Amino acid sequence: MNKGKYDIVVLGAGISGIGAAVLAKTKNFSVFVSDNGTISDDDKAVLAQYTIPWEEGHHSTPLILEAQEVIKSPGIPQKAPIIQQLHEQGIPVISEIEFAKRYTHAKMICITGSNGKTTTTSLIYYTLKNAGLNVGLAGNIGQSFALQVATCNFDYYVIELSSFQLDNMYDFKADIAILLNITPDHLDRYNYQFQQYIDAKFRIIQNQTENDIFIYWNDDPVITAELDKRNIHAQQFPFALEHKKGEKAYLQDNQLIMNTPSNTFAIPREEIALQGLHNLYNSMAAGLAASSVDVKKETIRDSFRNFQGVPHRLEYVASVRGIRFINDSKATNVNSCWYALQSMDTPVVLILGGTDKGNDYSEIEALVQEKAHTLIFLGVDNSKLHTFFDKMGKPMIDVRSMEEAVQTAYKGANKGDTVLLSPCCASFDLFKNYEDRGDQFKTVVRNL
Repeated sequence: MNKGKYDIVVLGAGISGIGAAVLAKTKNFSVFVSDNGTISDDDKAVLAQYTIPWEEGHHSTPLILEAQEVIKSPGIPQKAPIIQQLHEQGIPVISEIEFAKRYTHAKMICITGSNGKTTTTSLIYYTLKNAGLNVGLAGNIGQSFALQVATCNFDYYVIELSSFQLDNMYDFKADIAILLNITPDHLDRYNYQFQQYIDAKFRIIQNQTENDIFIYWNDDPVITAELDKRNIHAQQFPFALEHKKGEKAYLQDNQLIMNTPSNTFAIPREEIALQGLHNLYNSMAAGLAASSVDVKKETIRDSFRNFQGVPHRLEYVASVRGIRFINDSKATNVNSCWYALQSMDTPVVLILGGTDKGNDYSEIEALVQEKAHTLIFLGVDNSKLHTFFDKMGKPMIDVRSMEEAVQTAYKGANKGDTVLLSPCCASFDLFKNYEDRGDQFKTVVRNL
């Protein structure tokens, strides 16, 4: 491999890293890609197409420490030794999102929150596409933002941002920033300090001016407590269930009301395709964002009536002998599972487990007690789940594969029950990712 000093080193050769490397090369930077794991054949082909050198299975530290700038995969923690060495050397470490924004003047609609990001991002993108806007979908969903900047020319981007992506964004600015909610998540990445995670989420409003818009859930106690601590320059568009504090979106007479300076309209709640209280909030945020870029109310209504949701989030799979199976594999934290349980109107067999991220299961204790008659723990180490839930005295079964989980749930369910995969945990102990976990669930269910 050719050794030398590179303008840019990209750490991590996933979707984000490959996109960043391609953009860097198209902007005439010398660029090198380093991945501590394995690079897929497809990604190697892309790197070869752009003549970008790479390494896998290790990091060549001396070479990396000669870079002018490093673009880091969001999956690499700040405490990783190579990141610590870069900081000690004073070498800038940024995210793919930060890098790509330098090369586009498109309007940025950015969404973060502990839960609901993917659904809200997808609904906004769907609505803007229906309006005929030239729009890209990026971030934690869709194609790499950097790759789209390198190969497309969009006027708008709808970008889902995780806290990990926000951590390494400095000059980036969202024209429209959406903060859906904040509940404890990924605390293992934030030294088990909730405030550090909160601060990461609030980075979505950094650099905003009075010409920008900040959309947020006004009933979230964490968000509202933080508002008083921060000097917010953007126009504020709060949403909530009731119209009591200047909300721009709210529920009134069972209609979703939107009231922005450029658009006022209503849609009956029962006409919204996405059902459930959590999806009502997601729809409020999406409607405010669409209204803010002057999408016509008729288009917003049509989009809300026809949008079908996203895979792995409360996704109906099948009914087998009167037992309904729901795939909520995207529920990688406790609050997501709370929303799933809250939406259940039948007795539940609940499949939990995976890689614990510092979870506090007390948030779902009452709902599990009320709605779930059997718990199935799918994970390598289920000790923390047993420590918390054993006191309930419900049937609890440990399994080590999705096949075993579904078969066990099927045997333990009664006609009229729902088998709900809503794990509360990350998937990396037994699966490649939450998509793999959800796909395996669907395959096994359909083979029953």
